[in-house]
Amino acid sequence: MIRIHVLEEKAFVWNSSDAQRIREEHRIVGTLVGALARKPQQNARLGLPLQLLPEETRLLAEKGVATLLKNLTLQPLADDAGQDPLFLEAVAAYEKEQEESYQEQLRLAGEQRKALMGTLAERIAEGRAKKRQRRGEEANPLSEPADLEPRFVFPREAMMVQLPTERTQRGQEEEVDWRLPSKEWPYSGQPEHEMRYRVFQNLWERGYYITSGSKFGGDFLVYPGDPMRFHAHFIALCMPRDAPLSLCDIISVGRLGSNVKKTVLLCSVDEDGTVAYTSLQWSGMQ
Repeated sequence: MIRIHVLEEKAFVWNSSDAQRIREEHRIVGTLVGALARKPQQNARLGLPLQLLPEETRLLAEKGVATLLKNLTLQPLADDAGQDPLFLEAVAAYEKEQEESYQEQLRLAGEQRKALMGTLAERIAEGRAKKRQRRGEEANPLSEPADLEPRFVFPREAMMVQLPTERTQRGQEEEVDWRLPSKEWPYSGQPEHEMRYRVFQNLWERGYYITSGSKFGGDFLVYPGDPMRFHAHFIALCMPRDAPLSLCDIISVGRLGSNVKKTVLLCSVDEDGTVAYTSLQWSGMQ
């Protein structure tokens, strides 16, 4: 069972195997939103967790392949939490692990530094000998590599810290019923969500890959295959069937689709749940 964690109305998948299975077996793409541990200040390449759209989350839950969970331990610490023996034990274990990691990195960095100085020892000694000659001092034999290197310093600020993407031990969790609106999952029963989900579900059942369309001004982007291999063919906009649509809005969305070479789909849902599509495309667009 795929485990989806909900937090503040958002759904996340932390397990890499689950994220791979979601994409390969169920054509659900999601969005990676986590920073890479080695390059946390860049946003060109992201990692786990995988954030899912509400429609993606509901589809997986409705198919019975995923369960929604909330973590009961993510609560503010009480004022006396610092005196809790379990809390103090966890802090001590963490500090011990960090110290062992620092000592290991210190040893490896020292060995690497020593090897580098060994390769440069002769050049360093020759440079020092030339300086002594220029100052009129007597030339000394080449120093040993250990004598050429000052005391090695490895600051703790330079230590690499592992950022786990999943707990080694599961905390207290509670299953969230996606069928009922709640603080963690308020979407159930909302007209807009129900309309978007019906459109998402219908497109997914037709074999398409669907992602968020916010960057193109729509609700969804519709791909004929995996987005890693194909460009989106459609921009889907969900709207009530009887909602008025002005001529200016039609021109705007039509021009938007033509500029990015995609067909705009106006998607609406009938009372019986049937999804109707109206495509907009500039007549001169090839």
